[in-house]
Formats: sequence, C-alpha cells, structure tokens
Amino acid sequence: MVWIPGRTYQMGSDRAYPEEAPAHPVAVDGFWIDAAPVTNRQFAAFVKATGHVTVAEKAPDPKDYPGALPNMLRAGSLVFSPPKGPVNSPDISQWWSFKFGANWRHPYGGRSDIRGKLDHPVVHVAYADAKAYAEWVGKDLPTEAEWELAARGGLEGVEFAWGDELSPDGKLMANTWQGTFPTHSTKPPGLDRTTPIRSFPPNGYGIYDMIGNVWEWTSDFWSTRHPEPAAKSCCIPQNPRGGDLEASFDPRQPQIRIARRVLKGGSHLCAPNYCRRYRPAARHAEPEDTSTSHVGFRCVKRA
Repeated sequence: MVWIPGRTYQMGSDRAYPEEAPAHPVAVDGFWIDAAPVTNRQFAAFVKATGHVTVAEKAPDPKDYPGALPNMLRAGSLVFSPPKGPVNSPDISQWWSFKFGANWRHPYGGRSDIRGKLDHPVVHVAYADAKAYAEWVGKDLPTEAEWELAARGGLEGVEFAWGDELSPDGKLMANTWQGTFPTHSTKPPGLDRTTPIRSFPPNGYGIYDMIGNVWEWTSDFWSTRHPEPAAKSCCIPQNPRGGDLEASFDPRQPQIRIARRVLKGGSHLCAPNYCRRYRPAARHAEPEDTSTSHVGFRCVKRA
C-alpha cells in the first residue's frame, strides 16, 4: 500500500461533465491505499479462503426486478462486445450485452477464463463483492474524496493524473481506448481489454492504474452534482462521505430501488470520441448490483 498524506485539495472540475461540478475544497485525513487494483490472483485467494460467491454467479431475485422477463433472471454479467457494423445511435446495447455465465472466472462468458490474466484487475465484481473482499483483508473501500486525492498524485489544477496532456510526447500513460470507440481499436490483438497491473507509469504518489484499465468502486452513494463550495474556509468539508441513499436511486426506474455508488477512474473503453472520463475528477453512477467486464476496485486502510 501507499501512504497518502492528509491535505486540503480542490475536488471535482468545472471544465468537463456536469456531474463533476462544482469544483470545491475538501479536507481529507491521511490514509493508505493499494498501489494497484485488486487482481484475479488476489481475488481467487479470497474466494478459496471464504467460499464467497459473487453477485454475477447468483440468479437474480425476481422481487428485486419487477417486470423483468423470467428468462433473463439468470446468473450472468455485462460484457463489452464490439459492434460488427456501423453504430447509428447512442444506444449502448449495441456494444454491451448481458451474458449468462459471465463472471470473474469467465470474463467474456462462455469458455473464457483467466489463464494468463492472474495479474489483471479482477472484473465482474459488484459492490457487495468488493466490500466483502475489503473486509476480509482488514481494509475498506475508498470514499470518492480519498480516491480522487490519491489519483491526483499530488498535482493540483491539471486535467489528468500526470499533467495537462493526454499523451505527453506521444507516450501512453494509461490503458484507454485507442482508435474510434466502439467500432475500431488500433491496439494489437489481445491488448484491447484489461492489461496487467503496473503496465503503465505510476502517478506522483507511486500508485498504478488509477486512470484507465478498469473503473473502480468507491463507498459513496451517487449524487448528480457535488455540493456547492463552503462560503468560509472554516466550513470546508472534512473527510466527506458522499451522497444520500434515497437520492442515489435511478429516477428513470422508480420501481427498482437499487442504490447507486460512485465509480472513478475510467477504463480501457474510455476514448476521446466518446468518454473522456480518464481523469481524476471524472465520476460515474453504477447500481450496487451491477457487474461488468470493465469494473474492478482497490482498497484503503485509514490511520
């Protein structure tokens, strides 16, 4: 783990997506954070020791999903599947599919497995799975404020975790999409998904993969905006813990009361032409019960 000294910093951004605003000062106490995301190797050890069964490996309870088609209530997870033809609308079902049998052991469903990927970030983990692992190792999941402070690497007022250029002098700094999303990847075959941890340079704190590779769970409930900045310096939020449970529910699906948490960091699917969320300030809402082929996590330990 890496020690992050406590400090006051400017959280959020006024220059990108509306949910990142307003930028506002927060104070965070010092804490330890994993130097890299939790890997398949580490998660396998957890499962072997505890017998944990992930959310993706269980059939959903019909009571939690009123109106769901019975044939869809089977164990599985969301997998990115590149479209075979042109994309004519923003409908994400053109490149995301729910695959029965997809889980952390079978990241693409079917007969796929994690041989040769033990040092890749574990994926297809829902919030409860990440939380259970963290508790097993005597740690916790980071708050959004902790995660963002660590991701900034000691820098203030810059766009990325390493400065203001996405690829300084042409150097790739994180595992993000190369090419035109979602139809055309210019990466070599076999490198267009997750990559082994520590494949790219660490940030200023010596932490790897906080940007790109996989989105990461935080413990904060989702909110559509950050709170307005405090009017006086004495009122700067101390160790903020994020949004409200009720407000985190998706208003587009009022019949489904599944809390949403904040994801951070972007993933290997983030691209300039589609999703510029490969930045410390970026944030995304994810239902607690949802697992995908591009979401993982790391842990913290507070002093």
